[in-house]
Amino acid sequence: MYRVPYDKTEIEFELPPGMNGTVAVSKSLPPIEDVPAAVRAALAEPVNSPPVRKLAKAGDKVCIAFTDITRAAPDHLLVPPLLAELEAAGVRDEDITLLCGIGMHRPSTPEEKVVKLGQAVVDRYRVVDNEPQNPAALIDLGTTESGIPLSVNRIAYEADLLLATGIVEPHQYAGYSGGRKTLSVGAAGEAMIAYTHGPQMIDHPGTRLGKIEGNPFHEAVTEAARRAGLRFIVNVVMDDKKRVVAVRAGETEAAFAELVGIARSIYEVPVPQQYDVAVGGVGYPKDANLYQTSRAASYLFFAPTPVLRPGGFFIIPARCEEGAGDGIGEQRFLEKMRSAVDMPSLLDDLRRTGYPPGAQRAFVMAKVLEQNDVIIVGSETPEIVRAAHMIPAADMDAALGIAAEKLGPELDVLIVPHALLTLPIVQ
Repeated sequence: MYRVPYDKTEIEFELPPGMNGTVAVSKSLPPIEDVPAAVRAALAEPVNSPPVRKLAKAGDKVCIAFTDITRAAPDHLLVPPLLAELEAAGVRDEDITLLCGIGMHRPSTPEEKVVKLGQAVVDRYRVVDNEPQNPAALIDLGTTESGIPLSVNRIAYEADLLLATGIVEPHQYAGYSGGRKTLSVGAAGEAMIAYTHGPQMIDHPGTRLGKIEGNPFHEAVTEAARRAGLRFIVNVVMDDKKRVVAVRAGETEAAFAELVGIARSIYEVPVPQQYDVAVGGVGYPKDANLYQTSRAASYLFFAPTPVLRPGGFFIIPARCEEGAGDGIGEQRFLEKMRSAVDMPSLLDDLRRTGYPPGAQRAFVMAKVLEQNDVIIVGSETPEIVRAAHMIPAADMDAALGIAAEKLGPELDVLIVPHALLTLPIVQ
């Protein structure tokens, strides 16, 4: 019996006779039992930096960038100890702004702000969303040597002290998320997000899961954070059960580098071969919409070596109760997918014309669907799945039957229960 996440529960299934299953799971480290205490300890002995209480002083304007509800960073555990440090330094409550790095996602709801930060923090401090399409809310940071336009939220740039929280985990473009990305993408303007998610960036061989050196996306977010003045981060690594296993605080590059080393030891998992079928689990909160759910397929596809043979099937269980998603970016993704005749022509069109932020997911999924089929199991919006050139299936038996009908009954199947937190490395 195999299990993969579905919303806040699990789906159980068995493979039909003739199918051979291999399970790829990330390695384990002991979870931290008292996370707030670990965060306080990390803040007391930061990596390559003075403590926050020595970086800040009374009268300073301080901005803390944090991730939105689509990211599992436990900000309700990270932010309060940071705020305690600022209070100890004499910084007034009214001089602190908590900036939700929504990127091009929809604005966060009041309820989501409470989930991310806790009611006490939301009641006491100013909490705002990034405004990527409002020029008045942004600062132009110039361009990189390679021509990437950089920008950041005005509140972040004008702060006397700029901090960020985050989670370090495999990321399709950045190699590993966390570090500077909460600020550099989450609090950027539309033009920067568009370029860093554009066809040139995604087609670049250095833009891959798990790859940092020689990765142009990583280089862009690093330069954006430097120009914006990001001084200090508090980041975590979590296991596939969303338990914190490591915390680091300190200077952005040094603290991030330590956590990447830990993350690699957990997430990168050897597998012996490529497969005919890959079952990728997503789970809450990312399986609420197709935009986020589809990452399971693209993460496995954009591994250093794709885990599927050409013509194979990705099977992703997900509710997708929000359809494609409610944000501007999610709707742009659906629009591009829905209007496509086929994937090669969609790729050609997008390479020729470019695309706005959000539509990069259409470009990414067109690359996946050009070589493989994607089945979404248990979607509450099957019509949206079909519109995006993917295949809805009621349950796992139906999905595996679709694969067997096309490829035959004897199939090699890779089961990745936590596809966004596992990086299979084909040996």
